[in-house]
Amino acid sequence: MTENVKRVLHTGISVYNMEESVEWYRKNLGFEVVKEDGYVPPLKAKIVFIEKDGYQIELFEYAHPKKIPEERLMPNTDLQTVGTKHVAFATDDMDALKAGFVENGVDIAHEVRMGGDAVMFVRDCNGVLIEFIQQK
Repeated sequence: MTENVKRVLHTGISVYNMEESVEWYRKNLGFEVVKEDGYVPPLKAKIVFIEKDGYQIELFEYAHPKKIPEERLMPNTDLQTVGTKHVAFATDDMDALKAGFVENGVDIAHEVRMGGDAVMFVRDCNGVLIEFIQQK
């Protein structure tokens, strides 16, 4: 059975504003639009796929999205809620990454060292947590 599971295709993220979100992921993480499905009637949402280095994120924009609950905005409290948590990316220069985020006004949610690894969480323009790890 497990041989039928192949590779990761994408991660889905609901957003408040598609254009703002696409620009945020382009400017801060280097993602580019690879597919625009436009409005998809069965889902009642606009859908856009963005990609970087073969990894895709599927962005959903609904006309009336539900706000992210307050406890989902902080890594430590979000981890206590059952369900999918965040996307994590590797970096080889956390200081340079952070400097770019600060320059772009990115909301840095949390920084910590764990077993020698540098870990930083940011919030995208929707409040969605994204993790970055520089391994020692």
